[in-house]
Amino acid sequence: MIAFLDFEASSLGKHSYPIEIAWVFADGRSRSLLIKPAPNWTDWSADAESIHGISREQLANEGTSVASVVKEMMTALSGHDLHASSPSWDGKWLSVLLRAGGMPRHALRVRKSDDLFVDVASRIFDDAGVADTDVPALVADVIARSEPETPAHRALPDALLELDRFRLVRDAATMRIA
Repeated sequence: MIAFLDFEASSLGKHSYPIEIAWVFADGRSRSLLIKPAPNWTDWSADAESIHGISREQLANEGTSVASVVKEMMTALSGHDLHASSPSWDGKWLSVLLRAGGMPRHALRVRKSDDLFVDVASRIFDDAGVADTDVPALVADVIARSEPETPAHRALPDALLELDRFRLVRDAATMRIA
């Protein structure tokens, strides 16, 4: 099954680490977890905190241990088709989290959501025998129109946005062939 994944992180620096993870499946099931930093995770950006609103104290008090997060992720996400809006960043934090939880860094892999959106629309057009459709433009238009006025900068709302975009792209492609 398709699932969309998102992270919030301590910073955008080289030594950043994940502080929140969320995933949502195509059927709407979702999960969000704050992550208690591993002892050697020390990088922190006050600028990042001002954007996502998650403090170190909140992570210490409400966060789930890395081992528990990784165990739950592996159980819930293994064998599923994982996507993220920014797989370079989300993939980095996924790898950091997996390694800290004792798993190989590629135990789970994430692909770019936009590529999935193009694939889904292309299949709809191909199945209907519709040619010469500018699928990347359709996807770009859906993404632009669905951009929130005020981004949430939290993992679950951002993952849900990707699911909404998936549905919007599918619906836009279906409407074009109708």
